[in-house]
Amino acid sequence: KMIRAGSNLLRQTLSQQQSHVGSFCSAGYASNAFTATLFPGDGVGPEIASAVKSIYAAAGVPVTWDEQTVAKEVDPRTNSFVTRDNLDSVLKHKVGLKGPMTTPIGKGFRSLNLTLRKELELFANVRPCLSLPGYKTRYDNVDLVTVRENTEGEYSGLEHEVVPGVVESLKVITRKASTRVAEFAFKYAKENNRNKITAVHKANIMKKADGLFLECCREVREKYPEIQYEEVIVDNCCMQLVRDPGQFDVMVMPNLYGDIISDLSAGLIGGLGLTPSANIGENGLCLAEAVHGTAPDIAGKDLANPTALAMSGIMMLRHKGLTKEADNIQQAILKVIADGKYRTKDLGGDATTSDFTKAVINSLQ
Repeated sequence: KMIRAGSNLLRQTLSQQQSHVGSFCSAGYASNAFTATLFPGDGVGPEIASAVKSIYAAAGVPVTWDEQTVAKEVDPRTNSFVTRDNLDSVLKHKVGLKGPMTTPIGKGFRSLNLTLRKELELFANVRPCLSLPGYKTRYDNVDLVTVRENTEGEYSGLEHEVVPGVVESLKVITRKASTRVAEFAFKYAKENNRNKITAVHKANIMKKADGLFLECCREVREKYPEIQYEEVIVDNCCMQLVRDPGQFDVMVMPNLYGDIISDLSAGLIGGLGLTPSANIGENGLCLAEAVHGTAPDIAGKDLANPTALAMSGIMMLRHKGLTKEADNIQQAILKVIADGKYRTKDLGGDATTSDFTKAVINSLQ
């Protein structure tokens, strides 16, 4: 299991960055050849997916990619452009990597990302956020992980028009889902030598819904007396993150709060282009993803930053037990960013996607 070093030591050398995307699965996979589903996605997705494939091949990762594209028409079996075949690929291989996807707004069918999370029962979204050496932001003490419940809450998709001009949207919180994500967060903290869990909520207003979520967190907490536990109201949490992100460690929360807090946390370290993410389901299922947008304005121009997708893939590799390969790729990426010569435009440089990819490959051990 990955051991978390102290925050200051983590930022001193690249070699100590290996816990950046810590272990989140105790499935005990062997380090051997495997097949993974790959959704290149839309916009810049195919470009960054190609870059990641090149980096992984150069690093000797024993992966065969099962590339999947979503349909151009809605699949009636899923009510989404994500097809049954797309879902079956992930279920078959148990692991996957997804580029950014675009869902047309207000068309009456399910979001692509929501379809994947709901149909595959990807109940937890995990995003490590850590200040990177050599890349200066407003903060240099960020070392936190957000764990977001992924299947219900305000994203349950239960909306209807009561009367013309009045729309009702239902927030659903269940004991099953809340307990499941709380257990995952505490187990993650224990396995990665994390010291504290923060439950984020709005139970002062939504007393029954968020109250149930907190009740489940408190029940799970009793099994982990060695881990500190606190509860923070979501608006205060946002303020505290901006004031002093170093006070947070592992944060667990319902769906909507997790969507907001995880993006805010990514902004503290330089943006979504640097932030890895993985969705975890039952029976060892893992779908890692780049959570930034499709950036259609730069699509096809060789300008996109593949870091987020590559780092998310590293979470997938650790999930499969390929620690050596994951460490090698991660160190190469962090070295290129720290050196500063081949940073892409979003990081203040002028390197192309191809330049960055070649630099990472040349930095592999």
